[in-house]
Amino acid sequence: MPETHLRRRGALRELLREREIDALLVTDLLNVRYLSGFTGSNAALLVHAGDSADDESRTIFCTDGRYLTQAGVEVPDLDRIIERRSGAALAERASRGGSAIRRAGFESQHVTVDGLDTLAEAAGDVELVRAPRLVEGLRAIKDEGEVEALRMACAAADRALAELIAEGELRPGRTELEVARELERRMVANGAAGPSFDTIVAAGPNSAVPHHRPTEAVLAAGDFVKMDFGALVDGYHSDMTRTVVLGEPADWQRELYEVVARSQAAGREALAPGVALRDVDTASRSVIEAAGHGERFLHGLGHGVGLEVHEAPTLSQLGNGTLEEGMAVTVEPGVYLAGRGGVRIEDTLVVREGGPELLTLTTKDLVVV
Repeated sequence: MPETHLRRRGALRELLREREIDALLVTDLLNVRYLSGFTGSNAALLVHAGDSADDESRTIFCTDGRYLTQAGVEVPDLDRIIERRSGAALAERASRGGSAIRRAGFESQHVTVDGLDTLAEAAGDVELVRAPRLVEGLRAIKDEGEVEALRMACAAADRALAELIAEGELRPGRTELEVARELERRMVANGAAGPSFDTIVAAGPNSAVPHHRPTEAVLAAGDFVKMDFGALVDGYHSDMTRTVVLGEPADWQRELYEVVARSQAAGREALAPGVALRDVDTASRSVIEAAGHGERFLHGLGHGVGLEVHEAPTLSQLGNGTLEEGMAVTVEPGVYLAGRGGVRIEDTLVVREGGPELLTLTTKDLVVV
């Protein structure tokens, strides 16, 4: 997709010019991938701001000799140098006479203190300035190719859960670990490269722990079983949570599930371009607060998903900014009753004019297994 990466680098150059930065040294590997298509474990980019499209030709890619062939395939449109210390090599290149770089940005959210010393030594007289999360800001808004990758990742997770239930793999007597491993196996069988994060399966009282790690705990009749999982496709992560009941649910379980389901629906309905991030959280949270469980909703409402399973934007009371068309986010309210059980319902959605696009299609009705 050279044209896609060309467009992304053009958008980055506009940001650099706005900030009066002559070039950006990109060392975060996911940002390198986003801007160039490279998927190896060592690389950096030097993106010149310039003042015209012709300045694209001055962008330089660097990796080491292990990836010489791979770089030729994945990054065919950029000049490249081969050097083990990729970031330092590009900082040194920026310092050479005739480069027209006086101020170079670096990804301060990624570079360590020691790493900055190395870059500064290599950069010589070039001034290094903090330029955090410029690329992450671009990544927050997905193009249609990215949405399709997310759609495929969500579909792999949907199919895995449907098969798990239909074939009787979610039942009393199995352990949380067995269910988690089976979910992951089925996601791979349905086209995923692997799980997008460590799968959560939490049964009975464990379901009241938001990020419980699966154990040898045995599923029992009457348990809530909370499953938070996702699939990885073409580098993009899905994220979904469903909570089911093993056997006939008690009244308190139905009531708790209904509260969370209404809260989740309110959060989904609040997703629209121009809406403040914290207002989406408020729309969902207010439903739970009205039901008397406000202090048992222990986390923010959601987060962006893409090349990382947690990325910008953040849907919470601490979130700054507004939603924009094309952002991919989760909506995942939960209520957790310590010692009894908890419910979380989570979808991955894309913000659209006229209403969000739902990517995780598994039913949100209370499933009794």
